Amino acid sequence: MAIKIYIDQGHNPRSFNTGAEGQGYFEQDITYRIGILLNGYFQNNPNFETRLSRPTPDTLLGTSNATSLTARVRDANTWGADLFISLHTNASVNPTANGSECLIYSYSSTEAYAVADDILEQMTLITGLRNRGIVERPGLYVLRRTEMPAVVVEMGFITNASDAELMVNSPNLFALGIYRGVLRYYGLF
Repeated sequence: MAIKIYIDQGHNPRSFNTGAEGQGYFEQDITYRIGILLNGYFQNNPNFETRLSRPTPDTLLGTSNATSLTARVRDANTWGADLFISLHTNASVNPTANGSECLIYSYSSTEAYAVADDILEQMTLITGLRNRGIVERPGLYVLRRTEMPAVVVEMGFITNASDAELMVNSPNLFALGIYRGVLRYYGLF
């Protein structure tokens, strides 16, 4: 039976629950594009079945920030996903802040911790960005309410010129890193 991966492209394309802005780029555009590329990797591997939270660039989830998050979690839970990966870009008032990190519900969530560790290792290996580590964030709805291991991947800082350019101009590096991290987690790489 195929491993079911839910790929949540963080934020909405417009209106509410839109993401961070930096360097002239929008988080929701970056997460959409990298999610599509990541989905392509999984679709070419018969070990996996995937579902995207935003299958088209105009997909709008929910009617508010809260219902947007609820829609993503409900879709993943109802579908019976084995793993929930939410793609995001980080932001900071400090333009020198850089690198990748993963957020999980709790350090005691051993499966989420292990997959986050594998994703970070492979993504930083491929992108060359600094590994900022794994951060516990029990207050995040998508980590608290999913019924499967869940990871928020903060791929890089949209507010850092170098990180932002890499995410925009080489999105495939991030998709490949996340994909290889998941393969490693499942013992397939």
